[in-house]
Parts: sequence; structure tokens; C-alpha cells
Amino acid sequence: MKKLIYIACPYTQGDVAVNVHKAIVAANEIAYMGAIPYVPIWTHFWHLITPKPWEFWIKLDSYFVGISDALLRLPGESRGADREVGQADILGIPVFYQYDDLRKWLEIGE
Repeated sequence: MKKLIYIACPYTQGDVAVNVHKAIVAANEIAYMGAIPYVPIWTHFWHLITPKPWEFWIKLDSYFVGISDALLRLPGESRGADREVGQADILGIPVFYQYDDLRKWLEIGE
């Protein structure tokens, strides 16, 4: 079964467009690894069309962290991404900081 990988990354720190771009590049890498990427900041586009309160997005992100098989933390300052890493740690969900480490984990099927 394919693994669901949550991508935790900066969103509001720095250039939002650059951050969204980096998340999409990461999603592409994860897809090439044969896993299923979940990019929470894709909701950026949802929010542009139908804005929601911050709490709505936090609850949604928290749900997806909880059902993910692993989490990839992209570089950059982000309280939100750090919170997601903390949630993954509490739930025993593996957290990766490098593509190669995630790739190896996927290959051995843990």
C-alpha cells in the first residue's frame, strides 16, 4: 500500500509564492518515490476563493498529520510546521528532514 506523506513547511514566513512552489516541488519528489504527498499549503488556493478562520486550517492540518504515514519537514522557520512535527512525534509518526532518508524508509517498507 502506498504511504501518505505530509509535507510540513513554511507558509507565511518569507514569500508565500516561493513557499508554495517549494511544497509543490516536494510533492513531485514524493510522488516520484511512489508515495502519496499531502501538501497542506495547497489550501492557500482554497482560502483565496473561500476564506476560512485560522483555526479551521489548523484543525484540517492536524487531521491530516494524524492519518499520515510519515512527515517530511522542509527547511525554513515555521511555527506551524514545527507544531506539525511535534504532533507527529507524539503520535509516533516518523519525521524526515531529507529526501534521501524518506526514500530509504519508503524502500524498506517501514
